[in-house]
Amino acid sequence: MSYRFQRYKQLLPFCLLLLVGGAFLTFAMPDKSSSPESTDVDVNECVSACGLPSHVDLSGDGYPVKRTDEEWRERLTDIQYHVAREQGTERPFSNPFHDNKKTGLYRCVGCDTPLFSSTDKFNSGTGWPSFTQPIDPRTLGEHRDNSYGMVRVEVHCNVCGSHQGHVFPDGPKPTGLRYCINSASLSFEEAESAEAVKDLVEKWYQVEGE
Repeated sequence: MSYRFQRYKQLLPFCLLLLVGGAFLTFAMPDKSSSPESTDVDVNECVSACGLPSHVDLSGDGYPVKRTDEEWRERLTDIQYHVAREQGTERPFSNPFHDNKKTGLYRCVGCDTPLFSSTDKFNSGTGWPSFTQPIDPRTLGEHRDNSYGMVRVEVHCNVCGSHQGHVFPDGPKPTGLRYCINSASLSFEEAESAEAVKDLVEKWYQVEGE
């Protein structure tokens, strides 16, 4: 399997830099709900758009990790399969990670790729886990989603193609982005500290790059 991840191994120093920076920004970042700055983005529209499933084509075979439909169904629960493989969505506020305040690493439920760190997670008030940025932008792909009469940016795991959610331009500083992600698309590995999260990411790159 190692050849599948050769293109990601060289990005390790950049990923670790993002993690360390995210840990610092967690303490420096103001809560979006209390920010006095105005925006020309319709936040209510962005928030409601989180709850709509995606209709982009993720059925291609260009992803490093490939599984048959039977293998996906064996690996995932019903809700995980619906969200990750059928581009569905889960109910807000009733999913396991929307209010998770523990320190740790969020991985793709389809292939265990590290996608998000708790250091970049914030409370968006939408009822879904929200992040300001991914650990490694190369492992998170994007597609233009024109469904429901609106234009959204769908995001998915670039290693196995599992649908994650959408990204919106109404997030807090410094990125101004809100990655609205389904809990069903993620697994969570708790860690003792931000440094321990960094170590988990580094270990994954070392193992998969061998």
